[in-house]
Amino acid sequence: MIDFLAAAIRIATPLVFAALGGILSERAGVFAVGLEGMMLMGAFAAVMGAWAAGSAVVGLLLAVLGGGAMGLTVAIVTVRCRADNMVTGLTANILALGLTTYLLHVLAGSVAIDVTPLGALPIPGLARIPVLGPLLFSQPPLTYLAVAGCAALSFLLYRTQTGLMLRATGENPEAVFVAGANPLRLRMVAVICCGAIAGLGGAVLSLQQVGTFTDGMTGGRGYLALASLIVGRWNPWGAAAACLVFGAAEALEFRLQSFGIPLSSYVVQMMPYLIAIAVLAGLGRSTKLPAAIGKPL
Repeated sequence: MIDFLAAAIRIATPLVFAALGGILSERAGVFAVGLEGMMLMGAFAAVMGAWAAGSAVVGLLLAVLGGGAMGLTVAIVTVRCRADNMVTGLTANILALGLTTYLLHVLAGSVAIDVTPLGALPIPGLARIPVLGPLLFSQPPLTYLAVAGCAALSFLLYRTQTGLMLRATGENPEAVFVAGANPLRLRMVAVICCGAIAGLGGAVLSLQQVGTFTDGMTGGRGYLALASLIVGRWNPWGAAAACLVFGAAEALEFRLQSFGIPLSSYVVQMMPYLIAIAVLAGLGRSTKLPAAIGKPL
């Protein structure tokens, strides 16, 4: 049971990063439909950076830059050019899929791009605590960073003047302008930061979980993260809890396959997405979107 819950936490980690980025974007008034593409760019940049430089740190930095570049593209099109958020996000996802596939074949050709995955990092003392130690304090480093990110974003949104302005931009940008801040600039920065953080989510997939990059490896996780932040009411801890539910569903998928249960693998692989639809149908109906989300300035 502990192994199952620990696996659920590890699997949920990339979703948590993407959901945190999406919260920033949507709190500022821009739909985060492009999370899938931002994660994919981060996953690609992370592996290429780590492979070329022989350093996971370089890979993580490039993941932030790759996701941030995709975020910048979305920000320019949606905020500056006032394009439709939904169409732009979906286009960004398709662009990232084509771009990473092309760059992978150009840069690596037939060479296998494999790096050593980031291993578990037990916290001295805490890792020996019964039950909680193996579950919470023997995780890979990016999982700890995801938890710290939840705390940092909660503090930013609910305890700082910047967070207040960011939330107000998604609700009433005119009031933000009257208060002396620039809602356009806040939206631009929020979407770029969304891309950078979602890029880290992609790095978790490629650097921490498998140690390589394959075409379309995010496999719809950006959309699961989008569902998580809606179910979590745009609150970092709420979104993280929803990510854990989806992570548990995916961990259960692996367990069912290993136990040889006579169930089609295609049905098992659909489980996290079926749960996402069910959760959205049950809890998503009562959610209240930021009032100015999707409205151009």
